[in-house]
Amino acid sequence: MQTPRPAMRMEAGEVAPPAGAGGRAAGGWGKWVRLNVGGTVFLTTRQTLCREQKSFLSRLCQGEELQSDRDETGAYLIDRDPTYFGPILNFLRHGKLVLDKDMAEEGVLEEAEFYNIGPLIRIIKDRMEEKDYTVTQVPPKHVYRVLQCQEEELTQMVSTMSDGWRFEQLVNIGSSYSYGSEDQAEFLCVVSKELHSSPNGLSSESSRKTKLLQARGTWM
Repeated sequence: MQTPRPAMRMEAGEVAPPAGAGGRAAGGWGKWVRLNVGGTVFLTTRQTLCREQKSFLSRLCQGEELQSDRDETGAYLIDRDPTYFGPILNFLRHGKLVLDKDMAEEGVLEEAEFYNIGPLIRIIKDRMEEKDYTVTQVPPKHVYRVLQCQEEELTQMVSTMSDGWRFEQLVNIGSSYSYGSEDQAEFLCVVSKELHSSPNGLSSESSRKTKLLQARGTWM
């Protein structure tokens, strides 16, 4: 006479595999786990929840020091917003952050921090910083200066232009005085520089080359 086999025992919060899912899962029965998040029930696998070993969900399904109430079906009760739990669970499933266009990243970040899912936290913060940079980036502005100099100073002055300054136009304004036996022609030299704006205003850093340029000409 054959001895009857004892029935398998499942812990609360765990359900048997669906029909056709096969026999014993790794670690015994309880491959499928129910989570009641803010009144919405999610069904997933123990393997998915344990993907991030240090996360709240991994510790919960492994029974590590965490005690959670269950609903009448045995699902773990988690008092969080179910709206943002979907992206959290999907990230654990396939490792990608997928959000609806109307879903706030700040809300998902808040939940990711609560569940302690490190890789997801870093991804969301990087995306938010990238958006902030795009929004605050201001198109560059051009600053123009007009220098007055004599002919003998012109070559040296133009050769010292660097550090972003660019020659734009040269205007001969004639001779203003005689030096020895020769007339000294005077010029107006128009130069420009591109300045990148920031949320705090224009950069005001003066360079050594700019000061040298100022010293060699008279600002109009």
